[in-house]
Amino acid sequence: MAKRPFAHNEKNRERLMNIDESVPDFAFTATNGLNSRLNDYRGQYVVLYFYPKDATPGCTIEGQDFRDAYPQFQKLNTQIFGVSRDSLKSHENFKAKQNFPFELISDPDEQLCQLFEVIKMKSMYGKQVRGIERSTFIIDPQGKLIKEWRKVSVKGHVDEVLSALK
Repeated sequence: MAKRPFAHNEKNRERLMNIDESVPDFAFTATNGLNSRLNDYRGQYVVLYFYPKDATPGCTIEGQDFRDAYPQFQKLNTQIFGVSRDSLKSHENFKAKQNFPFELISDPDEQLCQLFEVIKMKSMYGKQVRGIERSTFIIDPQGKLIKEWRKVSVKGHVDEVLSALK
């Protein structure tokens, strides 16, 4: 999949994916030596949560919240994957330190970030930088996008995701 150039005028652009549309199959590499495809998870719900950077305060809290609710997600036939541009090595360290029971997908070339349109211009220390906008997506057992959250606030977010699955 070729990288799409970053679009500055996003209001006038069609979205790649819309609610109730099938998510294109994609390959990914994740922690624990996992090399997989989205279609491998047909028959289950998939939660993809995109976060800016391993081991930063908000990202750590969000991951811990998903970790703590993991048994509830399992009861709802749901796989959770965290996604960022960090390396697999960084992900392995973050996962081990926080004892995450789910895998973290490494997306250094931004293929998933572009597919889900989570790369945005952000202001950091007075400079404009490209970064991941904290976002979460639910894909149903048939591979359709059924829910999305963008510009996520960490507090209470995991409860919202659980409620959407019930």
